[in-house]
Amino acid sequence: MAELTLVESVNLALAHEMAADERVVVLGEDVGVDGGVFRATAGLLERFGPRRVRDTPLAETVIAGMAVGMAAMGLHPVAEIQFMGFSYSTLDHLINHAARMRNRTRGRLSCPMVLRAPYGGGIHAPEHHSESSEALYAHIPGLRVVIPSSPLRAYGLLLAALRDPDPVVFLEPKRVYRLVREDVADDGAALPLDVCFTLREGSDITLVSWGAMLHETLQAADRLAADGVSAEVIDVATLKPLDADTILESVAKTGRCVVVQEAPLSGGLGGEIAARLADQGLLSLLAPVKRVAGYDTVMPLPRAEHRYMPSTARIVATAREVLAYE
Repeated sequence: MAELTLVESVNLALAHEMAADERVVVLGEDVGVDGGVFRATAGLLERFGPRRVRDTPLAETVIAGMAVGMAAMGLHPVAEIQFMGFSYSTLDHLINHAARMRNRTRGRLSCPMVLRAPYGGGIHAPEHHSESSEALYAHIPGLRVVIPSSPLRAYGLLLAALRDPDPVVFLEPKRVYRLVREDVADDGAALPLDVCFTLREGSDITLVSWGAMLHETLQAADRLAADGVSAEVIDVATLKPLDADTILESVAKTGRCVVVQEAPLSGGLGGEIAARLADQGLLSLLAPVKRVAGYDTVMPLPRAEHRYMPSTARIVATAREVLAYE
């Protein structure tokens, strides 16, 4: 068992599945010779050769279209988009083809592809390198959207995504690519998709988040604990389809909820979670559901980035507001 970062866990899962299934093919800009912009695919070209690790032109539309065609014809492509902000030209293929393949062919064809992309801010990159647009993909029927928040979950969830018979958008929070290390066994054990993970048990308030924001959310739970508040922390992990049951069960116990997202407030997944709680868990709620989010503006340039990102202090302040509601 090795102590790995999140990006190393992604690399380990890719290598494991490529060794186990010769249909798995990796393609994207600089994924071969350079090992990817964040080195997520380092060493794969040397191990598996240029037939299965393909450097592509700087053309995201082509990358997505190639992946759809490969998947329809029996391969399991893993298409890397260097940054989430470059993925918007892939939407035509993802929405009109990948997500509809099974339905369009009445089950004759499926589209077992994974589209990987680093997402989110916090590394002092320009705006198109710092997007948190996960709600775009979560809105599309036929697409599964998965976001790991730790090395262990990156390994297990990516293995599950690689084995899924339908398209998966796998978004990797680059701010935590090398933030923490965990012991990760290369045992080929996938984690379940479509379920939330309860990272911390609590009884007074439920904190819900995903991706890099779990780091601040867990810190907020620690600060609240110092004041005697027991916070339950839930990692959504699979944004689509959403495991609302786990969140509802938690709020039935705590009566209060704060949802934390890095993405802009309007139209984000936090609003969907709040709506599910209002629709299905209203009688459990002792206070309105509050959201801590980015702002409805473009991610600022590096010097002001910290003013945009939800902070531990903002989460704690919002939680205390919810706890004080009577």
